[in-house]
Amino acid sequence: MKIAFVGKGGSGKTTLSSLFIRHLAANEAPVVAVDADINQHLGAALGLAEDEAAALPALGAHLPLIKEYLRGSNPRIASADTMIKTTPPGRGSRLLRVTEDNPVYEACARTVLLDGEPVRLMATGPFTEADLGVACYHSKVGAVELCLNHLVDGPDEYVVVDMTAGSDSFASGMFTRFDVTFLVAEPTRKGVSVYRQYKEYARDFGVALKVVGNKVQGPEDIEFLQDEVGEDLLVTVGHSDWVRAMEKGRPASFELLEATNRFALQSLQDAADDSYAHRDWGRYTEQMVNFHLKNAQSWGNAKTGADLAEQVDPGFVLREGLEAPGAFDGGAGSEEVVSPRPQSPRPAPQPA
Repeated sequence: MKIAFVGKGGSGKTTLSSLFIRHLAANEAPVVAVDADINQHLGAALGLAEDEAAALPALGAHLPLIKEYLRGSNPRIASADTMIKTTPPGRGSRLLRVTEDNPVYEACARTVLLDGEPVRLMATGPFTEADLGVACYHSKVGAVELCLNHLVDGPDEYVVVDMTAGSDSFASGMFTRFDVTFLVAEPTRKGVSVYRQYKEYARDFGVALKVVGNKVQGPEDIEFLQDEVGEDLLVTVGHSDWVRAMEKGRPASFELLEATNRFALQSLQDAADDSYAHRDWGRYTEQMVNFHLKNAQSWGNAKTGADLAEQVDPGFVLREGLEAPGAFDGGAGSEEVVSPRPQSPRPAPQPA
């Protein structure tokens, strides 16, 4: 399942997405984690030291490689230079899968060990000096959108994307790329304002939106969220000593996370798993094509000097079970493994 975490800046979006990734890893599920927020914090939230997080390869820096690989032998794409962030796959395109080895993962992903369980981590990358004053955030996440357009994931496989704060993700078609979107909201008027924006923008696109109440301190906070978001409220999360220790760089073993918060994370996984029954590859592909045609007409044709509508393969539907022509036959272990900072020893049992 493809899962997005969104929310107002400071809502705890990155913290909750990192906890969910840890939860999936603890359940030995295959996970690809993507930091699609220009404020790159997911690596640190997963336990990487600052220098390790800063050393993560930037997806945007490898865009030519990504385009050339995904293009494959698709006859509708004359060259990688004519691909834009919304270019859809067609017959002959190479597709990405969660558990395979391929040049995109080799160049752009690093394997992070969480309590000994591996998770693939990818990041958009921060602004570079060349970007300052001339580039916008959305130019950095184009590689993420292109990869999601070519990604085929199955049941019990998880792609978790920590999105940009607020409603900025609606400036691209990426908000339609997910089976379920978890919106993290604090029990305040500002906290639910992004929910209202997201709900309104997503209304016509079939986006499955679930609200996760964060920083909840009591029944009054829960009642406030229920009044404001209604049945979209999935679960609430309260104070966590484990999270405070993690944010200080000294987390205990993840199995020591408070039982109530572990239950909340399981509720998120259950909701994600339930979304699989509603997956509609036809609608997913149609939305992808529609956004591509909009982008082609708006700016893509002028930038590339080509009619990008010709990249659309009529009748092609992205779905599970498609063959991957020219798939990379790399061996396991081709990626660098990054181990987070050592965890604090587990506290000794106290006498009864």
